Amino acid sequence: MKVLYYDCFCGISGDMHIAAMLDLGVPQEYLLKEISKLKIDSEYEIKIQKTIKKGITGTRVDVILKNEHDHHYNHHYDNLSDENIVGHSHNHQHSHTHHHHEDNEHNMEHHHRGLKEIEEIINSSDLSDNVRTLSIKTFMKVAEAEAKVHGKDLYEVHFHEVGAVDSIIDIVASAITLDYLKVDKIIASSIQLGGGFVKCAHGIIPVPAPATVEILKGIPVKTGVVEFETTTPTGAAILAANVQEYTDKIDFQIDKVAYGLGHRELEIPNVLRVYLGTIKESEKTEEQYIIETNIDDMNPEFYEYIEEKLFSNGALDVYKTAIIMKKGRPAIKLSVLVSAYKEEEVLKIIFKETTSIGVRKYKVEKIMLDRDFSKKTTVFGEVTLKNSYYKGELIKSKPEYEECKIIAKENSIPLKQVYEEIYRS
Repeated sequence: MKVLYYDCFCGISGDMHIAAMLDLGVPQEYLLKEISKLKIDSEYEIKIQKTIKKGITGTRVDVILKNEHDHHYNHHYDNLSDENIVGHSHNHQHSHTHHHHEDNEHNMEHHHRGLKEIEEIINSSDLSDNVRTLSIKTFMKVAEAEAKVHGKDLYEVHFHEVGAVDSIIDIVASAITLDYLKVDKIIASSIQLGGGFVKCAHGIIPVPAPATVEILKGIPVKTGVVEFETTTPTGAAILAANVQEYTDKIDFQIDKVAYGLGHRELEIPNVLRVYLGTIKESEKTEEQYIIETNIDDMNPEFYEYIEEKLFSNGALDVYKTAIIMKKGRPAIKLSVLVSAYKEEEVLKIIFKETTSIGVRKYKVEKIMLDRDFSKKTTVFGEVTLKNSYYKGELIKSKPEYEECKIIAKENSIPLKQVYEEIYRS
């Protein structure tokens, strides 16, 4: 099993995540080509370079906005120090001059994109369905937190951090790179949040910032390693939307190590370390839980919405079984597969969103074949194949559905024909 592990000893921000993924081996050309599908190239530039932070060689990424004022005011937080306020939530130190919040007050009226506009940008792009879905799921993590913190409806809030162009780039780039890596499992350490105070549009607030805390509820964290905001809302959302397990124990074979460099000079290395690793076949049995409930009195139209919400909050699988209850009542047994640390979120959704007043829970063991991905040249160009192995022997191979769907649409042919042509080649 191929795993990705985030070692967040100095937190995580959006630009550090992009840098770490590139350092891990995601091709720079591929990322830039995919991110250009958002069709907002005129608003930003991406600068990528290899450099050193406290003796550690890694990759550094700058998302530079072409409008200097837009850059500063689109950031949600500014770190405070005894000197002038020059930092912000992404740890950037861009080449152009920063302005204080009190300067050029007319710029405070600059329009910030809301969630609806961001969804339109992503959904109207040529990005794959998986990347679009994952991007919006991650944005939703930040949006829900911001809305709760500010006491407003999800689509009422004019976001600063969420609406910033560089946050759009950070979050969509995270989806693109994770989709490219196609790992079987994503794990993270407990997350270092930092300490001190930050300045935002609403005044001075403590670190961790309210939105960051809201996003990371139910996730193990640490604080106080430095007097600086080491984890931003964007970085927190990337983890919350993708990580399946949190542990400080590395229990896998390390195949590759990479570093995404932050921009601040701190007492400790301001870097995000990531590992690609392999869990050997003998370690592929995982303990998970099935939570299920019988429902006979709910509008069936609700199930699609509830399933989407369960998946976006950590459910590993959701399925429905038609059953007959007492007194001959037709009903649905709703079953949810979940890891232990996401159980509370799943229960909350079931009790709040369905008519259920009780559930059953039991432990299950999940046994999986070893898997990897390869590229295959076909009549339609390069296609990703998912390969499955039993005791080292390749026994199954199938093309990725999302890629086949795009091929079928682009060539106006049946999806079945795409699969047949790929298998034939």
